Amino acid sequence: MYTSVYITASSMDEAKGLAKTLLEKKLIACANLFPINSIYYWNNELQEDNEFAMILKTRAELVDKLLVEVKNIHSYDVPCIVTWPIAKGSEEYLSWIDHETTKKMLRKKNND
Repeated sequence: MYTSVYITASSMDEAKGLAKTLLEKKLIACANLFPINSIYYWNNELQEDNEFAMILKTRAELVDKLLVEVKNIHSYDVPCIVTWPIAKGSEEYLSWIDHETTKKMLRKKNND
């Protein structure tokens, strides 16, 4: 089973940082990042902010680990992190998600 994850971030830098961390830890196969305008209430005040939305693709069994990781590094007190199942998809794409989230983490070379 595969899952899409939707997360909002305060800036493109934060969204890229979250995506790169999740990719390096093999918790996602892909991240799509795009600017959005959000309107919401926070502390009884109407807010309007420019944010960045992320749509991530992963295996359903990795979602709990992904949630913990994002909560640990996200700048928001209450980050938007929601998921929905991928009901169908091309076999090749779903296999690619499987491959990208199951291979061993890449080791960084030390330049010492």
